Amino acid sequence: METPTMKPDTVLILDFGSQYTHLITRRIRSLNVFSLVLSGTSSLKQISSHNPRVVILSGGPHSVHAPDAPSFPEGFVEWAEGNGVHVLGICYGLQLIVQRLGGVVVEGESKEYGKMEIEVKGGESEIFGKGRVGEKQVVWMSHGDEALKLPDGFEVVAQSAQGAVAALENRGRRIYGLQYHPEVTHSPKGMETLKHFLFDVCGVSADWKMEDLMEEEIKVINNTVAADEHVICALSGGVDSTVAATLVHKAIGDRLHCIFVDNGLLRYKEQERVMDTFERDLHLPVTCVDASEQFLSQLKGVVDPETKRKIIGKEFINIFDQFAHELEKKHGKKPAFLVQGTLYPDVIESCPPPGTDRTHSHTIKSHHNVGGLPKDMKLKLIEPLKLLFKDEVRELGRILNVPVGFLKRHPFPGPGLAVRVLGDVTQGNALEVLRQVDEIFIQSIRDAGLYDSIWQAFAVFLPVRSVGVQGDKRTHSHVVALRAVTSQDGMTADWFNFEHKFLDDVSRKICNSVQGVNRVVQDITSKPPSTIEWE
Repeated sequence: METPTMKPDTVLILDFGSQYTHLITRRIRSLNVFSLVLSGTSSLKQISSHNPRVVILSGGPHSVHAPDAPSFPEGFVEWAEGNGVHVLGICYGLQLIVQRLGGVVVEGESKEYGKMEIEVKGGESEIFGKGRVGEKQVVWMSHGDEALKLPDGFEVVAQSAQGAVAALENRGRRIYGLQYHPEVTHSPKGMETLKHFLFDVCGVSADWKMEDLMEEEIKVINNTVAADEHVICALSGGVDSTVAATLVHKAIGDRLHCIFVDNGLLRYKEQERVMDTFERDLHLPVTCVDASEQFLSQLKGVVDPETKRKIIGKEFINIFDQFAHELEKKHGKKPAFLVQGTLYPDVIESCPPPGTDRTHSHTIKSHHNVGGLPKDMKLKLIEPLKLLFKDEVRELGRILNVPVGFLKRHPFPGPGLAVRVLGDVTQGNALEVLRQVDEIFIQSIRDAGLYDSIWQAFAVFLPVRSVGVQGDKRTHSHVVALRAVTSQDGMTADWFNFEHKFLDDVSRKICNSVQGVNRVVQDITSKPPSTIEWE
């Protein structure tokens, strides 16, 4: 499916593999400016087709000295100068500018990692603004190489406490560089610098609105789906697929056919609750298919999480194909498209996904709506949310009049409880135990008034047993883990700090109510180093 055409004030980010690339995108969008990521090795034609006002070169794990170091295409600098495009290099991006334009980058004698102090130097810097000379600020560094000699016409406008180049600029050529990461919260004045750069230096307008994206996506859907074609939408009961379905329904009306699949991996009473919401509040045409036995039989004995995801993705497609055949009998034409609520973080974590050309970061895990789809899938994908983060999807949902209570639901993974039961999901009564534990945990969070303060909360069934004492008898029962995190976009997360009394109460409820559980532990790991889900 084609990407919506955006306004000229697009900020394009060329990704060279930085773990913070998504944050640059998110921070810029928070300023009501549309930003989009392309591979750092995209062709000049791909870059120029977006008609950006600004191009940001991201950081990355590479050294510009490496023979296979990724770089922007030949002619990029000349194109930018000829079209009045401002260029900002961040970390590796700064070093790339220096090296490609005739300067010298060397391996630093002293590496700079973590929080460092820099001082604004030289004359009146554009990137920092007037009156900032001598100002000191704390920033987040992450580099081993450093710029030793700048290209002709460039000026050092900030230095680190160790004397390394921290910022540079060539005002005449509209090329700038920061050796630190302004997009992270560890650089307290970073957002102030980005804001000043975009609005005061580059003249970008803060006029991007979610309504604009909605209208653009509707146009794209109507241009993609012919007037006589039908579309299938896979509804999971989550926010993403529901907003995607509502958007597509707004575009093509009754030619959208939604299907909700009970794959046997849903939460406690999920089918009844979700179907009731679809019918009562959302008024979407939904067919419910119970395929529990089909999924669980395929998952029997499978313990590898990636294999689980691939199996689940394949089975979903098999069911969608069957549904498409039934619709063909009814309407005389087989649906050719499948709508999925794939989000931007899904695309990033499943990198490199088809069509994105991203080659310089590592696959973290395959999402069933990205990496779990078979190569021979007959249905073509429509992914109207693939450029959005979760909070942006919720904003779009509000515009589309999706009930607020539904939009506040915590994320639920496409593979369902398969990635929350570690090991074989069909072993014993693991799924039933997990459903009961999860229901107690989530209901306790609601009762405590904490649900809206938490990004995602859930229980995990661990493939271990522990010795305990219940009813004056020795037990050898299951261990479950509780996970709750706070986040803005799902790309980074911190664990939620419950009060001890809450954890004590929940642990007692679980052990007293759920037969077969005698130990409850809490996951207190942030993302990174872990992911939010355990598998």
